[in-house]
Amino acid sequence: MMEILESAKSLNLPDWWICAGFIRSKVWDVLHDFSVRTTIPDIDVIYFDPTNIDKLEEKKIEKKLISLIPNIPWSVKNEARMHVKSNMPPYSSSVDAISKFPETATALGVKLDENDNVILAAPCGISDVINIEVKPTPYFKETKERVEIYEDRITKKNWKSTWYKIKVKHIKIPY
Repeated sequence: MMEILESAKSLNLPDWWICAGFIRSKVWDVLHDFSVRTTIPDIDVIYFDPTNIDKLEEKKIEKKLISLIPNIPWSVKNEARMHVKSNMPPYSSSVDAISKFPETATALGVKLDENDNVILAAPCGISDVINIEVKPTPYFKETKERVEIYEDRITKKNWKSTWYKIKVKHIKIPY
């Protein structure tokens, strides 16, 4: 994990973080006493740069990361443009974007500071990831459409098939 963080840091991206499953899966693996880390589909690197929202820039950054560590499934997104894809109001920063991820246990980011200390961003707290609970972030409780997205992700991700201790909070759509 440190090699991945060091590689991302070396690119000097503005307001960068590695987020979501990179952190959540590691925590859940440890809490399930797994001796081998579970495979995650991608390593989500996010950054915030409103001066260049060209999607091609993200692909260039992915290529740079692949040149540093070739066997990692990198996924790079500039959160300054992702609100459009997600049909949301603009984000003010990467941490603002993380706060609007669907699940609290996934709304996490890590990076290295200038002294290589690991910094954690947890705008929804860490209790749900530590307690192996899946709940929607406050943002994903606000509308019927977002609740449906959350519920659909829970079904598709099927995390319980990997981490048997998970407690999932389902939301009844009151709309």
